[in-house]
Amino acid sequence: MEIKTPLYDCHIEAGGKIVPFAGYLLPVQYKSGVIAEHMAVRKAAGLFDVSHMGEVIIRGKDALDNIQMLVTNDCGRMIDGQVRYSPMCNGEGGVIDDLLIYRIDSEEYLIVVNASNRHKDVHWMKSHLQGDAELVDISDETALVALQGPLAESILSKLADASKLPKKYYKFKYNVDVAGTSCMVSKTGYTGEEGYEICCKNEDAVRLWELLLKAGKDDGLIPCGLGARDTLRLEAGMPLYGHEMDEEVSPIEAGLGFAVKLKKENFIGKKGIIDRGTPTRTRVGLKITGRGIARENCPVFYNDKEIGRTTSGTHSPYLGYPIAMALVDVNVSSVHTELEVDVRGRRIAAEIVELPFYKR
Repeated sequence: MEIKTPLYDCHIEAGGKIVPFAGYLLPVQYKSGVIAEHMAVRKAAGLFDVSHMGEVIIRGKDALDNIQMLVTNDCGRMIDGQVRYSPMCNGEGGVIDDLLIYRIDSEEYLIVVNASNRHKDVHWMKSHLQGDAELVDISDETALVALQGPLAESILSKLADASKLPKKYYKFKYNVDVAGTSCMVSKTGYTGEEGYEICCKNEDAVRLWELLLKAGKDDGLIPCGLGARDTLRLEAGMPLYGHEMDEEVSPIEAGLGFAVKLKKENFIGKKGIIDRGTPTRTRVGLKITGRGIARENCPVFYNDKEIGRTTSGTHSPYLGYPIAMALVDVNVSSVHTELEVDVRGRRIAAEIVELPFYKR
């Protein structure tokens, strides 16, 4: 049975269309619709309930050594208040999940995992812990909201001391007072815009949600659902687990080589990634130039030869034309290459373009 987030009743009251997602009941959109929500984030601000995401703490004298072994990125030089993105791989070099790692101090780290992978991730991490380290899953007691858009800072500053907010991307502050609620505030997001992700206890979530919407009402802030979250991340060229990557796809193939540090002494999956050799496929962006919209898992052709498949696709509300991402043959992955995508038996024209599709 799907789980309700602490904000479920708020979504119902606001007219949210509830759907099951990753074991939770979440709004896919509100009365305003996906396009209006998408454009609010691009031009003003949007508020998302992302309480379905998983949160785990790894603490102890050997916390860092364990994290270094679990993830592909190098967390060795992180400082307190810093966030780092990283894939976490299996022994064969496939992606188990992609994570955000928050360094609270030298012996305590918060890791945010994808909702659909939470239990798998926790089991994997626990089974590989060594030395003086413990893992605590705090997902069920933690709420998370995302305030995203160019006006996010001015809105949040109405409820919190602006000097106490993180200023740089991928930084966070612990124990920030947001209108009397103690929160962890990070300058992170999944939309391609400025913004914050705000973590609090379940019992504080409704009050925080309502105060944020009230503070941002005159600035155009509206609640946003899963639909806009997906179109925004796709425009921003951000991969989604289960689409652009999975346990069969390596992070190199998924275009995440920047977060794979093969010079690091060791990590789970390092040998598997190396043993795969030079990647034969890679992630690309597609602008659909023909008539139609390519969704996920559409065959991609070059000169009548199938060279890959789409991983995500939609009509871009901001750009005004259909876009998609695909895993294709690395030999046919250059920008401006013209391709065809098979959409329900009909081939439509497409062109490889640089990622991200949208950059603020």
